[in-house]
Order: sequence, then structure tokens, then C-alpha cells
Amino acid sequence: MSVQHDPVQRADFDQVMVPSYAPAAFVPVRGAGSRVWDQSGRELIDFSGGIAVNALGHAHPALVKALTEQAGKLWHVSNVFTNEPALRLAKKLVDATFAERVFLCNSGAEANEAAFKLARRVAHDRFGADKYEIIAATNSFHGRTLFTVSVGGQPKYSDGFGPKIQGITHVPYNDLEALKAAISDKTCAVVIEPIQGEGGVLPADLAYLQGARELCNQHNALLVFDEVQSGVGRSGHLYAYQHYGVTPDVLSSAKSLGGGFPIAAMLTTEALASHLAVGTHGTTYGGNPLGCAVAEALLDVVNTPEVLAGVKAKHERFKTRLLQIGERYGVFSGVRGMGLLIGAVLSDAWKGRAREFFDAAAGENLMILQAGPDVVRFAPSLVIEDADIDEGLDRFERAVAKLAGA
Repeated sequence: MSVQHDPVQRADFDQVMVPSYAPAAFVPVRGAGSRVWDQSGRELIDFSGGIAVNALGHAHPALVKALTEQAGKLWHVSNVFTNEPALRLAKKLVDATFAERVFLCNSGAEANEAAFKLARRVAHDRFGADKYEIIAATNSFHGRTLFTVSVGGQPKYSDGFGPKIQGITHVPYNDLEALKAAISDKTCAVVIEPIQGEGGVLPADLAYLQGARELCNQHNALLVFDEVQSGVGRSGHLYAYQHYGVTPDVLSSAKSLGGGFPIAAMLTTEALASHLAVGTHGTTYGGNPLGCAVAEALLDVVNTPEVLAGVKAKHERFKTRLLQIGERYGVFSGVRGMGLLIGAVLSDAWKGRAREFFDAAAGENLMILQAGPDVVRFAPSLVIEDADIDEGLDRFERAVAKLAGA
């Protein structure tokens, strides 16, 4: 027997919600795979993936099964106790990565907050109170808490909230010489997204990450990789650091980890984790049995040669067609990214108009994203069917043709 709800519409958002978002004009109500239906019954193809979150699309049977089974067993006990799904998930993350210890939480911002606090705590314990400086990249994005937004290199997100967290320096992304000039023995951590997501879907150069690793070693600083957006198969590897062969000291993971269920993790080594002794950090919901059961099921599906190879093949399918569309209508200067985190960079004539592409795509029954004003972003399900890719790109081309007046 289904529960009856009071009817709501998009207009209700403006009456009851804090206006920190500007959602699309339609309201999705149901999803299956890479298809979504709105309140009117209109069917859309989803190339947005909940902003690189829905790694297995909508209502994937393995995730539905894991969630419903766990829902009938145990929802929450807090971290006064541990639970079986949390332990199984942590063991799988340790087995699949460089990590030896896992801190479970609920969002990318929380995972990064834990990473930054760990870096400062390690430096404080090992080298004293003066070693607390963090170096991050301009145009980076690490979350919306005061600490993470201060580390993120986008003033539009951090200005206007009073004094910022001190001891944070920003240098240009992919600029090893700038990093070399900024780092010192006061540096406790260098924070890098292997692929800048919100900053425009920009992958790091191999030499940049290798150089950052060496500089951190020289200055006893931790190398922190923010893989909130690039992780859990999105790059075609379980984590993008594995593509580069550069191992961080700390890694943050969220978004795709739960396939749509809120869960996140900070991964690190045993020696570093020991600095977060009992009482130094915590979270009420972190390690929630529901989220951990879903994430464990998702890892079992994603961390397979078939799915990861499929992500790389689907990248090429997207890229080939997007380059053709860009050339045909003069809208893109290039297509970049890795795996199924793809950015189509607007040409000079179209700079600043990414939102128009978002709106035009919605008009053609397609859900896409933007990454800043100059990049159209695609972050679909990692197991999206090729037929859905082709149909979605047909819809996208129709949207572009209308924008271009063709």
C-alpha cells in the first residue's frame, strides 16, 4: 500500500526552501538506469548523474537490494558501537587502495574536513605548532564548510562569511614551479584534485603530481588528493591516483561511493591515522549501516575489470561525438576530462554561456551539468548503455543546433 502525499510543485521551492539553489523548472520523480521521469511523465536521459554521484544510475537492483535488506536489520547505532556493513566497507576500501585506515562520514566536505584536520594534527604532533600551512590550487573546490571553502580556490564561494581560516595559500593548478616557490617547512599539506571538477573538468599533468609528491617528501608535508568527484570508477580506475601512479598520503572519497546514498570516506595510512586518537574527531552519522551496505554493494559492481574498461570505452564514445558537434556548430574549443567525467570547453564566441546549454538540453529532454560558466559537464552513470549515450547526444545536438540558430 503506497503512502499518500500532499501534492507539491516546483513553485513550492521558492516558498519553503532557502534560496541557495536555482533548480531546473521540472521536478524529477522517478528514475531507472539512465532515464528519469518528471511530474508530467516526461522522460529524460540523465547525463548529470546527480553531479557525478549516481555511479550505477537510478534504482540499480544491486543497490536497491542492499538498502532494503539492511533497512530491515539496523539503521543506526552511532559510533559508540561499530557495525558489520561499516567494517566490510572499510576492509574493501583498504584492500582496493593504498590505504590502511578509513574514516567514514557523510559528504565530500566532511571527508575533506577530516583530511585537512588530520594533516594539521600530524604536523602539530610531529613538528610543532608552527607547521600548519596548507597549499591548494586556484579554482579548486573542496566543499562548503568554512574550512573546506577556505582551502578551495574560488573566492566566490568563500567571500562574505567573515574571517577565513588562516594559513592557506593558493597557487595555479598544474604549475609545478608555483608550487615549488610556495612550499616550505611550514607546509603541513598540499591539496590537489587529480581532476579539477567544479573548476572546469581539468586533469592534472603527470609531471605535476609527481613533482608535488617529491616536494611533499622533501618538506615533510602530506599530499592530499581530493577524489570526491574523480573517485570510485569515474576516471576508468577505481581512483584516479591509480591512473597516474602517484600515491597520496590521504585521499577523500564521496559522491559516487554511495551511488546516491550520502556516504563519504577519508583514506590514509596506519601511521597517520594514529594521530586521530579517540575523541579528536567524529561524526554522528558516519559509518551509518544503510550507507555502508549500499557502498559495499556499489564497490562490488564498479571495482571490476569489465565496468572500469567500459568507462574508458564510453569516454571515447562521448568524446568523438562531442568533438563532431563542437566542430559542426563552432561551440567547443576542445573536450577534456577522464573516463565519465567529461568537460566540453566553450569556444571564445560562447564563453560564459554554459547555463544556456543546460537549459537548452533540458528542453530536449536531457539532463546535463556545467562546470563554471565556460564548460559543459557530463558525468553520467558508469554503466550507461551505449544506446542511451547515442540518444542523449542526439538530443544534445538538437539543443546545440537551436542555440546556434542552425
